[in-house]
Amino acid sequence: MVNGTIRYWAAAKEAAGKSEEPVTGSTLAEVLESVRAAYSEDDRLLRVLDRSSFVVDEYPVGGRPHAGVLLNEGYVIEVLPPFAGG
Repeated sequence: MVNGTIRYWAAAKEAAGKSEEPVTGSTLAEVLESVRAAYSEDDRLLRVLDRSSFVVDEYPVGGRPHAGVLLNEGYVIEVLPPFAGG
């Protein structure tokens, strides 16, 4: 397992009640699974995660399977919910 940070933006920040937090995981899928477990009592963040895009260390994840997105020590995951407007 490697350590990193997950940053929440816009609706994700509001749902999580914080802008970022430390996380541990070797893949994006592992991190998202642990975040979902931590917030399982309140599904607001879970709903936002389901429709969000992710950026890992400044690289968009796009349509890649989350289990295939490997993380390096000190990684930063950005959670980007859909934004209104252009």
